[in-house]
Amino acid sequence: MKKILKLHPLIYLISISSLILFIASSTRHILFQSTAFDLGIFDNGVYLISQGKNPYITFRELHILGDHAAFILYPLALFYIIYPTVYWLFAIQAISLSLGVLPIWYLAKLANLKESQANTVALVYLLYPLIFNVNLFDFHPEVIAIPAIFWAILASKLNKLWWFCTAIIIILSCKAVLSFTVIALGIWLLICEQKKSYGIIAIITGISWFIIATQIIIPNFSGEEAAAVGRYSFLGDSVLEIAKNLILKPQIILSYLFTLANLEYLLLLFVPVIWGLSWQSLTNLIPAIPTLFLNLLTDYQPQKDLVHQYSLAIVPFLILTVIASLKERKTWFKTNRNILIWSFIAFIALAKYGYFTSKYLNSLDTRQATIEALKMIETKGNILTVAQFAPHLTHRPQLELAINGSENKHLNQFDYILLNKRNPGWNSSPEIITNFINKAQENNNFQLSYQKDDIFLFKKMQ
Repeated sequence: MKKILKLHPLIYLISISSLILFIASSTRHILFQSTAFDLGIFDNGVYLISQGKNPYITFRELHILGDHAAFILYPLALFYIIYPTVYWLFAIQAISLSLGVLPIWYLAKLANLKESQANTVALVYLLYPLIFNVNLFDFHPEVIAIPAIFWAILASKLNKLWWFCTAIIIILSCKAVLSFTVIALGIWLLICEQKKSYGIIAIITGISWFIIATQIIIPNFSGEEAAAVGRYSFLGDSVLEIAKNLILKPQIILSYLFTLANLEYLLLLFVPVIWGLSWQSLTNLIPAIPTLFLNLLTDYQPQKDLVHQYSLAIVPFLILTVIASLKERKTWFKTNRNILIWSFIAFIALAKYGYFTSKYLNSLDTRQATIEALKMIETKGNILTVAQFAPHLTHRPQLELAINGSENKHLNQFDYILLNKRNPGWNSSPEIITNFINKAQENNNFQLSYQKDDIFLFKKMQ
């Protein structure tokens, strides 16, 4: 009973955090700011799985497993069987990110930190700007891997082998590239933590899954290499060629690593917890090296900020380093109050809550018309629409986007065409939308069913 009472503050913290994150992502969606890439992709895939249909994402032109071999999406479909709604994904994401607090608290206690310090570290994690920001950026299955990484570390410290193996399976099921994190985690456990069996298990499973996912699953379900290969084209056109050139062409690597963009990225990444990164504790960052290296090596800007999901796998090890520094009393700040003040300042400076008073309001002028048009779409028929409307329409077998490169699509394959001329959305333009509107008006198979505030809905006539 005493242990349960002690957990009450933590339960409140997880619940409040989950609620805030869920409301934030849901509000963004309600304001028509979520997009086909990536919320629409995962919502469409999970919905099709729940209906027993082939989860082929038509606007992505691949099977859902051909994206990142994310098997975790299959059990998520169980929620859609209860009731199919995208808000399951928002809830799962919010809860997953918040649940990281629980193993963090236990890891802090295992490091002999005071309960007040353990609570502070939990808050430091929740206030790390990327946690709030990535929750706003649609949905990504790797958020589920974050608490699993913490649990894997905790299980190794408690010698709970089956807990550890379960956590590793969850991590690998979220995204193929997390194989690198699991491999590096194994090396860290083997060398730094003297956990031989745990380290070997992580290394072998990480390497095995990487080979299976990148050489068998992704190519078979997509017909091409893993999606991110193109971001490292200067090293080769395949995973194996890139791996070979990483060893044989170090001069190329160095030229891509030492850039001002990377310096800025490192500052963004470390500043929120810089007070707790002592030299004596930096070995705890070893498992983060693969993710950090991949982000530094590419010139793809979303991998160098605290907005997108690409740095998520680094966060657990930043927090682990903070815990180790607090244990050794090697931090800049000695009081919980100063630590929290720094974390609040970093959150205020880098979290994207301001979007709710700026960019997320840029479609308010067409929101009511959009809602009215969506209500007129009565079937699960095929549809052509813009990226920001897609996540509201993905519960159907075929959905296509009116974006660059789609100009020559044949309209007769669709039952509905829903367009926004005033705010064309991601990767589109007024010219592309006007072109589709003109083609629909000239097509005798379609009739204009709704037009208001530059929102156009065409329906195929029966």
